[in-house]
Amino acid sequence: MAARSRRAVWHPCTQMKHHERVPLLPIARARGAWLYDADGRRYLDGISSWWVNLFGHAHPAINAALAAQLDTLEHAMLAGCTHAPAVELAERLAARTDGTLGHAFFASDGASAVEIALKMSFHFWRNSGRSGKREFACVRHGYHGETLGALSVTDVPLFRDAYGPLLRQAHCVASPDARLALPGESAGDVAARALADVAALFESRGDAIAAMVVEPLVQCAAGMAMHDPAYLRGLRALCDRHGVHLIADEIAVGFGRTGTFFAHEQAGIRPDFLCLSKGITGGYLPLSVVLSRDAIHQAFYDDDVARGFLHSHSYTGNPLACRAALATLDLFDSQDALAANQRRFDALAQALAGLAAHPRVAHLRRRGAILAFDAMIDPAAGGDFARRYARHALDAGALLRPIGRTVYLMPPYILDDEEIALLAAATVQALERTLDAPAVHRPTGTRA
Repeated sequence: MAARSRRAVWHPCTQMKHHERVPLLPIARARGAWLYDADGRRYLDGISSWWVNLFGHAHPAINAALAAQLDTLEHAMLAGCTHAPAVELAERLAARTDGTLGHAFFASDGASAVEIALKMSFHFWRNSGRSGKREFACVRHGYHGETLGALSVTDVPLFRDAYGPLLRQAHCVASPDARLALPGESAGDVAARALADVAALFESRGDAIAAMVVEPLVQCAAGMAMHDPAYLRGLRALCDRHGVHLIADEIAVGFGRTGTFFAHEQAGIRPDFLCLSKGITGGYLPLSVVLSRDAIHQAFYDDDVARGFLHSHSYTGNPLACRAALATLDLFDSQDALAANQRRFDALAQALAGLAAHPRVAHLRRRGAILAFDAMIDPAAGGDFARRYARHALDAGALLRPIGRTVYLMPPYILDDEEIALLAAATVQALERTLDAPAVHRPTGTRA
């Protein structure tokens, strides 16, 4: 299977030549928190299969909801038609914002959601007679996707640099990453310094800036860079003062990942646009949504077709994906998932607490259901460290995929005590083996 995949499949976010040395992991099935390879070995999914799986693989409630939907309606275009799953999902997501963000525009993936929010903001200002507001601001080291618009507000050179000539230039402001604290500084002090940079930009370019995009509380692709909620409160105030839209990219950090249902809730604010994807369907099907305020929707509501928002794709609001999302929301309610997660991830954090004293570990940190630490290695060797760590983690029975030298855990919301202990042990074992020995070999995993 792995050899066939190398010949036929162009894998994402991958230098394919590396798989000449590091074999692909052939996944045959999954259940709960576990992935099973073609030989029956199992691996605890410590990163929720790229941050999408919330309540485990093959969840019976989501399976049942999808099976029922298959017998009713698999797809219908959302242009000129509507259907219950899309309407119900839009209503329930709006209710999660107390109705502040009352209009849902559906898409297929996170980058598309960011692209939509950027276009909506620009078009809103044009429809409002302020066509000069066409610039965007983003946070240093932020990641928002790899379509051209989303990549224009992404500051990760590995993804961006090759396509620089194709991109619009955005204003990039200082990151509030708490790891940037100077001696004696708190995370709040770092946030204040970063806000001063935003304030200076808005003073000079506020009349031209349409929107500011931010990943609330955790910049995931930046190595799980966490910041104080005060940063979001300050951003909201600055955006209000200067007439700039605030786009909250909660594609990775929404749906309970930071401890609250939406990350921005911890700052007591609401954005103008809220981008959601990844966990929205519980890890089952591709879906994203942009929630926006009534005033934004109203600016497009007109007899003139050209004033409408004409963005589309064929599978917008797919009924199966929406039904999976509704079943996922049901699980949040029926399992009191946020409270259960607090206990579950307290236990995981306690199991890893000893790493704080490890001589080659820095910045052991947590925000809700996301835990991370940085290995003290040459930053230039981060890619090699990540690949070797991932293989050693598989040997120990866990799927973990560091970002450079940052090891992070973002597992599904269902781990029991035994699985928490296994994940913690695998995390530490893989670290020790990676720091001590460069060898890479075929993972053995654990037998079910």
